[in-house]
Amino acid sequence: MQLIKKVFFIDFDGTITQRDTCAAMVEAFADEGWQQINELWERREISTEECANKTFQLFHATMDDLSQLLDAIKIDENFGDFLNFCNKNGYPVYILSDGYDFCIEYILKKHGFKIPYYANHLEYEKGFRISCTYYNQDCGLCGTCKRFLLERLTQPGSQVVYVGDGISDICPASHSDLVFAKGRLLDYCRAEGIFAIPVAGFAGVLEKLD
Repeated sequence: MQLIKKVFFIDFDGTITQRDTCAAMVEAFADEGWQQINELWERREISTEECANKTFQLFHATMDDLSQLLDAIKIDENFGDFLNFCNKNGYPVYILSDGYDFCIEYILKKHGFKIPYYANHLEYEKGFRISCTYYNQDCGLCGTCKRFLLERLTQPGSQVVYVGDGISDICPASHSDLVFAKGRLLDYCRAEGIFAIPVAGFAGVLEKLD
C-alpha cells in the first residue's frame, strides 16, 4: 500500500517543549507590567514584535542567564520517536515558531536534533530584542507568518499535518489537512467547528498516525 505523502509542521513552545520558553523567560526575568502587555497581544491589539520588545524593556538578564534557564526546559519525551517515524516514512518535518531562534537552536542542539525551523531572531546588545524575518505585512500580527511558510514549504499533492497548542497556531491550523491540537488551539478549533484530533503530546500523535 502506497503511503500518502505527508508534510508535518510543528509548533515549538508548549508543543515540542513541555514549557513555553517565552513564558519561562518572562516569569524568570521580567519586572511587573508584562501582564498588561501580554493581554494586549492576546487580544491581537499589538503584534508579536511589539509585545516582545516592550516586554524585554522590563527584563534583567543576560544571554548566560537565558542559557541556564533553557537548560532546565524539558521536551516531550516522545518527540524523538515521532521524528524517527517521520524519517522512516520520508515525511518532511518543519518547526514553525512565533518564539525565538536562539531558544530553539539551543534546545535542539542539546538533544541532538537537526530540524529546519523558522522563528523570530533574538538579539542581545545591552538587552534583548527580536527582529521578525518571516513577518507578513498584510496581516501585521505574528512575528513569524506560519501560514505563509506552510504554503511555501508544501509540495503539491502532500497532506499538510499541523501540530500545535497556542494562539499563533490558529491561522496555519485553519489551512491544514489534518490537525493535532491541545490547549488554546484545541479550544479554538472546537469553538469554530474545525476538525482537530485532541492529543496531550507526541505519543498521541503517533498513536493516531499508526
